Amino acid sequence: MDIKAVILAAGKGTRMKSETTPKVLHEIMGKTLLGYVLDNVKNFVSEEFVIVGHHAQEVEKFVKDNYTSAKTVLQSPQLGTGHAVSMVCPQLENFDGLVLILCGDTPLVTEKTLKEFVEFHKSNNSDLTVMSTIFENPTNYGRIIREDDGTLKCIVEEKDATSEQKAVKEVNAGIYCLNWNKIKSAFGQLKSNNAQGEYYLTDIISWGKAQNLNVNAYILEDSDEIYGINSRQNLATATKIMNKRNLEKYMTEGVTIVDPDSTWISVDTEIGQDTIIYPSTYIEGKNKIGKNCKIGPCAHLRGEVEVCDNVKVGNFVEVKKSKISSNTNVGHLSYIGDAELGERVNIGAGTITANYNPLTKIKSKTVLKDDVKIGSNSVLVAPVTLEEGSNVGAGGIITKDIPSWALAITRSPLKILEDWVKRQG
Repeated sequence: MDIKAVILAAGKGTRMKSETTPKVLHEIMGKTLLGYVLDNVKNFVSEEFVIVGHHAQEVEKFVKDNYTSAKTVLQSPQLGTGHAVSMVCPQLENFDGLVLILCGDTPLVTEKTLKEFVEFHKSNNSDLTVMSTIFENPTNYGRIIREDDGTLKCIVEEKDATSEQKAVKEVNAGIYCLNWNKIKSAFGQLKSNNAQGEYYLTDIISWGKAQNLNVNAYILEDSDEIYGINSRQNLATATKIMNKRNLEKYMTEGVTIVDPDSTWISVDTEIGQDTIIYPSTYIEGKNKIGKNCKIGPCAHLRGEVEVCDNVKVGNFVEVKKSKISSNTNVGHLSYIGDAELGERVNIGAGTITANYNPLTKIKSKTVLKDDVKIGSNSVLVAPVTLEEGSNVGAGGIITKDIPSWALAITRSPLKILEDWVKRQG
């Protein structure tokens, strides 16, 4: 059965206190909240609809630039979550399949969980399934209200809940699976007679019950997965949860993380066995690190980095959008950006690839072929290519291509003034 996804991303996110960035475009380790949600559904749905509103142009551009199968749908004005989903009804008028509804600010939910949720929906022959979980402190979440026999009755938002309902610890996780043909007419019948005057998506539960449809709730065991982000504090908490999950995965797969408390590694980084990640290392974005490497301490990989086997990236080294081939050593206090380093290359301490021209705003590439050696405190001014086996003396400023097996030296001749210090006295 075909599945499509609707992702709610129109909210302002007032508590984020951001005038320039919509909530769903805030980042965790170099990846947007919305990006996590889209990546978690793209492998098993045929199409994604992102409902945009606040800062719509920025969100639309992000989706267009990064996801070919996703479309954006404008919600204006924003009249609640039920109203948001109704915006996509015209585009799904003839669709006969499942619709998965998610929030764009829940980056911790996993693809595995979403697939299990859909399978639960199918195996129970549900017409509508909502995901729930148990919170010891359910404040700010809609409560799952069940019938006396344990079946699902309705969802009550906290603003509209009685004191008895507020005591319920089972909460709405904000994720739904719908048999679209049976549920779509609900979106034309929702009412806004509530404290906020909004059309709640949660009201489709009671609507489905009134239509004698099969309505169910799927309880998610790991409540961390639906942790919503509404503030900078929430963002920091979610980042820690995700990082802990990532580090445990890498260590299980044979990677040594010397100090998990000070190490940060993105979910889109691949790391080979027997690689060691030293303390205070920060790896964000999408990267691939090979086997038997040593990264850090205090290294920073900024994304689009490929590190092959047996590579050392030393302390206080920053790498961005570069490939470092096997058996290469990048010494401490260096910057490698927009570069391609061959095998058995040695980069001396303090080396910089000057890849950015601030006048033209163009970034250019530095290419170091196999067996190149760079002396300490050198600057390689891109675009530049150093051919196989070439060497650069310490303190070199390289602005031209260097031929194979040549030595490039740009330092001034050394002058020694005898007894100069004594004469100053």
